[in-house]
This record gives sequence, C-alpha cells and structure tokens, in this order.
Amino acid sequence: MKIDCITIFPEMFAPMKSSIMGRAQAKGLFEFNTVYLRDFAINAYGQVDDVPYGGEPGMVLRPEPLAKAIRSTGVKEDGGKVIYLTADGVPFTHKIAKELSQENHLVLVCGHYKGIDDRIRQTEVDMEISIGDFVVSGGELPAMLVTDAVVRLLDGALGHKESGETDSFAQGVLGWPVYTRPEEFEGKKVPEVLLSGHHKNISEWRRQESLKRTQERRPDIFKNLEINTTFGDK
Repeated sequence: MKIDCITIFPEMFAPMKSSIMGRAQAKGLFEFNTVYLRDFAINAYGQVDDVPYGGEPGMVLRPEPLAKAIRSTGVKEDGGKVIYLTADGVPFTHKIAKELSQENHLVLVCGHYKGIDDRIRQTEVDMEISIGDFVVSGGELPAMLVTDAVVRLLDGALGHKESGETDSFAQGVLGWPVYTRPEEFEGKKVPEVLLSGHHKNISEWRRQESLKRTQERRPDIFKNLEINTTFGDK
C-alpha cells in the first residue's frame, strides 16, 4: 500500500516514523510520503491560497496547485482513492478504515484555512472524511489518524493480529475492560473470573462488559445491535 499526504506542513508528519507506523514501513507493508503543496505553487512566492469569492474572511486553497499535486501522485492511474479530510465529510468509522485498508494507493488531502476550492472536491476527490463533530486547524492530524487506523489493519502491522480483532468497534461494540499485574492495586482487585482460567466464563464476561459499556457510552450503537454478539477466546 502507498499513502501520500498533500500538505503545506510536511514537518507535522514526523511521528509517522514512530511506533507501529514506523515498524510497518520498515517491514515494507506500506509506503508513506508527504507531497509539499508549495512545490506546485502558482508563483515564485509559493502562493497556494487566495481570498474566497463572496467576501467572507479567511483564505481558500487554490485549485491549480491542488490538482497538480494530486495528479503528480499517479493515484488515478493506480486505481486508488483521493480522500479529503474535512469537518463536513462522512464520519470516519472502523468499517471505512477496513475498506480503505484494501486499497493499493490512498492520497489524503489536508485542507487549511477555510478549506479547498470546491471544484477540486467535485473533480478530484473520491471520498470526504470527518474525524468528528469539531474543527481542528488543518487536515494533518486527521490524516495521521486515518493513516494509523488503516495501516494497523494490514496483515503484519500488529505484533499479534488478534489484538486488532478485539479492539473497540472491530466486533461492532466497544471493547471490554482490560487488566494486568498486580492482581490488587490500591485496594482494587482484578475480577475473579479473569483469574479463573475458565475460558468460556471469561468470554461471556467480556461479552457482557462490552455490551454494558456500549449501552452506557454509545447508545446510538447499542440500539442497532443484535444482542447475540459473541466473543471468541482471544
């Protein structure tokens, strides 16, 4: 898989060399590149933005640099997808991450200021994604979140494949509580069932805890669940 991020702040992507993302690149599971939008500026001053028509305050990223930057990646020739990170996109979910992990080439367009010229959204962008009902200063952080969520689903990205299969949302519900040593910490003990070695009881405890947590914290998900959700012994 190849992932290109179009940005005016490539230095923000330094963390992509760390942890799981860094190891996945070292293993050759995916290739990550930043595409510096100012390399496609309309003049020698590096201009990539302009004032919006209609008189509202702020700046808009111009279509010419964006079109050139996107086309320079070869994503269309590769049959890949161009994704624009924007607050008015569709909510990002585990399901979307899983679908994107099957692509061979993704281009993530990081907006800034008031966003990008809408003609680019109409002609070059295949999908628009939002990471939540809030606004951040640019698309770089959302792009890193999307990249992380997608890459960790690639075979070999995680040390234990099963770890990703039991994460929140992987089975349609929130994850269950997890514990490690010591058995008692400041008067609070690990639930006895987890110490029992009885795999069927442990699986049922996890199921009940996941359903309880989902009902309490995400009633929107819980109301659409088929309550026969089961969890294997992971």
